Parts: sequence; structure tokens; C-alpha cells
Amino acid sequence: MTTPSLPPVRADRVDAMESVVFARIAHERATRRRRRRTAWTGVGAAAAVLVVAAVVGPALTTSSGTSGSSVSAVGGAVDPGMGTEAGTRDMSAPLAPQGVAGGSAGGSADSSAASGSATSSTNGTRDIVATGSSTVEVDDVRAAITRITDAATSAGGYVESSQVGGGYGVVPLDGKVVQPEAVSSGWITVRVPATSLQSVMDGLSAVGDVTATSVNRSDVTEQTVDLRARVAAGEASVARLTELMAQASSVSDLIAAESALADRQAQLDSDRSVLTSIESQVAMSSLNVQLNVRSQTVAADPAGFGDGLVAGWNGLIATLNGVVIGLGFLLPWIAVAAVVVLIVWGVRRIVRRRRGSHEA
Repeated sequence: MTTPSLPPVRADRVDAMESVVFARIAHERATRRRRRRTAWTGVGAAAAVLVVAAVVGPALTTSSGTSGSSVSAVGGAVDPGMGTEAGTRDMSAPLAPQGVAGGSAGGSADSSAASGSATSSTNGTRDIVATGSSTVEVDDVRAAITRITDAATSAGGYVESSQVGGGYGVVPLDGKVVQPEAVSSGWITVRVPATSLQSVMDGLSAVGDVTATSVNRSDVTEQTVDLRARVAAGEASVARLTELMAQASSVSDLIAAESALADRQAQLDSDRSVLTSIESQVAMSSLNVQLNVRSQTVAADPAGFGDGLVAGWNGLIATLNGVVIGLGFLLPWIAVAAVVVLIVWGVRRIVRRRRGSHEA
């Protein structure tokens, strides 16, 4: 019995078969590589999500649990911080004579750098606006504010604003707000004569421990000289227009003179107001004092194995809580990202199928 022989295969047919086999092998390899890449990408994304959750969760927990408060204790004034603008002026406070144009020689201030004072530029000195800032650690914030208030009043100044922090006030049934006894911080801003600024700042060492202090001085001589010249010119112009109104021979001339006089008078009042404010800042310096309760020294208490175990367990619980909060925060973003990835993957798969059909 003879074995039937197979017909010979042409070379081009063999080449075509080899091309198909090699193409399938290459496709399978690419598919495996793609699957491995996808798996590693998923693992990396999961690890990244856990890391971000561990970082974001405690931050969200901390931010959601913190709250600030500010309750005014002196004068009923409330300010969001120590950034009281130097230009704020108490209209009830007397204006010191050394900053007023045309003042007597007896109203000139001492121009020593330590006090930060300045007199009118007509006396050959500079107009300096001085602002002091200090941070003091004290045992009792309210008592410290009272002492600083007394020192400013004794120096011829006044309290511009103050605040006592440490929690929101408790409102009992009678409706009256009761300030908590425990106060951790506060601040006070006072205005004192420029010649007394340094002495008042030196006296803060008797109130508590001064941890930081600074004095900022700004030269406003050019501005005050310009304003005084404008005020003098405005006064002369107003006087001249008043004379012209008295000499007006017709109704139209009277109306024109009144209109011009109203404009000049408004500009003169504005220049006078600005000049008065700057001269007040030159004469009365601002002092901002931040008050913090002095930290208590805690004796070292060595912990044992049980204390360390409890602390570690509490830390683990806090970390897991943060991770859960972080995952909850990231879940909407992960869902949106997954939808985008699925859309891109589907589009790429459709494109690859069409490209394979065209090649076949």
C-alpha cells in the first residue's frame, strides 16, 4: 500500500502562511504585554489612591474640626487680626500740635530715631509715620490688655481697638453672652505720641516676655509738603472766588462763580482731610501688640509598653479614619477618570478592529 503524496506547496503560499503565523504570534505577545501593562497600571493607581487618601484624609479631618473665634473685650471693638491700618484715625482723639501747618515753635516734637517722631517740614525736619509691633507671652491676657491700656493712657494716647480670643461666648437662657474664662490669645492696638512710642514698647517687658518686636518708619514729608501747598492755594482760590461773587454784575456771572467756588471748596476740604489724617499719623504712632498665653512647662513622664501600645493603636485608628475619609473624597474623581479611560479604550479598540479588517 502506497502512501499518497501531498501536492507541492508554492513558495508564495508558504510565505503567506508564515506571515500569518508570525503576525498572530506578534499579536499575542503584544496582547500579553498590554495586559501586563494594564495590570501594573491598575496596581499603581490603587497604591496612589491609598497614598493620597492617607495624606488628604487627616488634613480634611483636621480642617473640619478647627474653628476660630474672636470676642471683643475692650471698647467693644472687633478686628480680624493685627493688621490695623495706620491711616485709621479716631475723630474723638485730640490732634497733636506738632503736625499742624503754621503751628507754634513750642509744638515741635523731638526728632530722635528711637522715638520715631517728626515735626513739620517747615522747621527743617522730616515727617515720619512710625508703627510698632510686638509679640508678648503673658500669664493673663485680660490683665495684660488692662496694663497696656493704662500705659498708653498715661503716655497721652488711647486704645484704638482690642480683641480677646479663646472661643465663642456661651449664651445662657437669659440671652447674655458670657465670655469663657480660659483665654489663649488676644491683641490690642494703641495710639501713643510719637515721642513716647519707644518708651511704651520698652515697658512691655514688665507685662510679659517680649518674643518679637519691630518698628516700621515711613517718610511722608513730600506728601505733607505737597498737601500743605495745595491747601494754601485752595484757600487763596476760595477767598478770590468769594470776592468775585460779591462783585458779580449778572445772574450768569454769579452762577458761574458759585459753581467754581463749590468745586474749589470740595477739593480744599478733601485736601484738608487727607493732611489732617497724615499729621495725626505723624503725631500719634500706632502700636500693635499680640498677646499669647505663656506655655506651661510639662514634666517628662516616661511611658511604658502599655502606653506605647495604646498610642500606636490610637494612631492606627486615626490613620484608617483618614484613609476612609480620603477615599470618600477621591471616589467621585476616580469614577470620572474610569469613565474617561473606558471611553478612550473603547475608541482605540474600534480603531484597531477597523485597521485589522483593512489589512486583512
